[in-house]
Amino acid sequence: MQDEIAEWRRRLHQQPELGFDVFRTAEFVAEKLREFGVDEIATGIGRTGVVGLIRGRKGERGTVGLRADMDALPIQEITGKPWQSQTPGKMHACGHDGHTAMLLGAAKYLAETRNFAGSVAVIFQPAEEGGGGGNEMVKDGMMERFGIERVFGMHNMPGLPVGAFALRPGPIMAATAEFTIKVKGRGGHAAMPHATIDPIVIGSQLVGAFQAIVSRSADPVEALVVTVTKFHAGDAYNVIPETAEIAGTVRTLRKEMGALAQKRMREICAGIAAANNAEIVVHYDANYPVTVNDPEAAAFAGDVAALVAGEANVMRAAPPVMGGEDFSYMLEARPGAFIFVGNGDSASLHHPAYDFNDEVLAHGVSYWVRLAETALAA
Repeated sequence: MQDEIAEWRRRLHQQPELGFDVFRTAEFVAEKLREFGVDEIATGIGRTGVVGLIRGRKGERGTVGLRADMDALPIQEITGKPWQSQTPGKMHACGHDGHTAMLLGAAKYLAETRNFAGSVAVIFQPAEEGGGGGNEMVKDGMMERFGIERVFGMHNMPGLPVGAFALRPGPIMAATAEFTIKVKGRGGHAAMPHATIDPIVIGSQLVGAFQAIVSRSADPVEALVVTVTKFHAGDAYNVIPETAEIAGTVRTLRKEMGALAQKRMREICAGIAAANNAEIVVHYDANYPVTVNDPEAAAFAGDVAALVAGEANVMRAAPPVMGGEDFSYMLEARPGAFIFVGNGDSASLHHPAYDFNDEVLAHGVSYWVRLAETALAA
């Protein structure tokens, strides 16, 4: 099936879509599931998600959910590959095209063989890249509607060898939050700074002070990231502006650390505002929760990966990743596990030169098939 699945993957790669606007991708997925003879196909779950239900031939043993994400990123691709994105400013820079193709390959195989007792729900999710599509599918009643008892996810990992897998029990990916801070000062002539309240100087103080949240407010053994990624102020060489805006992200592996970061950020802003006679407004938005693998499900997923790749190629105590993942919402709703599959020596995720490695496809499909057949063994 390798060549066929690679063809699907490259077609999806050429037509990237963002967020919930994955209409062509969802249509392609639903069309393939119908072609495979999947028993039940539901579209519009969580706005534009697709779920297919495949019933086994050996009685009823419950339902296992397998999830892939479908959305791309707002990045201009520079790979130069024949299947490069045909949409300027959009590309599959995180491998969701490969994730979708692998789960389609598994759906085709499972629909043909049905060598399991129970049902498999193949879940194709929109808006993983910041839109919370996983949460929308859960809120839409997906777990209850399809009777999903356990749910599993998979993501490619550049730098991990092709054919290798990595996971861990407990927290495997971070909770995310975004902050936007507006500094309101008093503008004026750049040659007369004493008559102004300079928001650029104040914003610079904030950027420096935030670094101390991790180094001086948090326990050194805790995982915490506070990163400023935007700083916007001013338009002229000789004008001190009225306002400045900074923004960024916070990543944690425990919600208590997220609460600490928010508390210290607000305290720092209040103190620096008072010291400079300025006004500072903080908008702090908690986003995805921590992705937490159920220990029993993680052990099971590791065993399945070992059946596919051999125990030597399964890292069962991989270090957690500080990126966020909205599969976390599905793991809050049902026990399960998230695993990484090696993408080999490729560009990093979210890089304009990234491309999913088609050599990974067979490994990912084999993992999904073996997982379903083992979880639902007759």
